[in-house]
Amino acid sequence: MKTFLAVFTGSESSENHKKWNLLSQAEQKTRIQQGMQAWQNWAMKNQTKIVQVGGPLSKTTLIDKEGIHDYKNNLSAFTIVKADSKASAAELFIEHPHFMIFPGDAVELMEILPIPN
Repeated sequence: MKTFLAVFTGSESSENHKKWNLLSQAEQKTRIQQGMQAWQNWAMKNQTKIVQVGGPLSKTTLIDKEGIHDYKNNLSAFTIVKADSKASAAELFIEHPHFMIFPGDAVELMEILPIPN
């Protein structure tokens, strides 16, 4: 089995988010409740493949040779899963609530490779 990092992305300027903002407060609240239930159902369905369910990500701080800076990116949450292949791991996220119910954009998937000797 291979281990994969799934990073959920979303942008306030995306079409999904623009459509979300057009919803009434009541409709957003209903969608949030539906989305949280759907996400929990997804996690239960895939619990044998989930290494770490992960969670939402905070605002980003960038540290580089120039120092420490506030930084904006589109990363919103993460999950770590195990699968036989990247294709199998990717199948876990088809029609995920992140972008089917919530205004998220996508899920980026990458294998976590062993540290080279």
